[in-house]
Amino acid sequence: MTIEEINQFCHNSLISQLGIEFVEVTANKVVATMPVNHKTIQPMGYLHGGASLALAETVGSAGSLFSIDTSRYLAFGMNVSGHHIASVSSGFVTATASLIHGGNTSHVWDVTIHDQNGKLISVARVTNAIVEKKEEEKK
Repeated sequence: MTIEEINQFCHNSLISQLGIEFVEVTANKVVATMPVNHKTIQPMGYLHGGASLALAETVGSAGSLFSIDTSRYLAFGMNVSGHHIASVSSGFVTATASLIHGGNTSHVWDVTIHDQNGKLISVARVTNAIVEKKEEEKK
């Protein structure tokens, strides 16, 4: 899939509602941006930690999805954990997911989130289960 096709695939989902856009997808790395705006901030005006974790899970899950045979397997998020290092109140953030384990039944991704000036905002780890589809799902 092209970047445009990936972004279109995510249309009408939480991903598009938060304004997340993929900008790079390779076998071991996924990069996406998200605006810091009224949809992603908490009431005090700073990026919501939940929005950061949604962004992290999005890039980590996409990495697994695009590296498996989706006619035979599905990728399900098992765990996402993060540490919020700094705050940001405007602009956009960029998440970069790097594959650290790509096994047959699980994938683990390290994710860093930086603001538009390169300042580290959050770090996260995303673990996905790789599950074989049931026969009726393989159609």
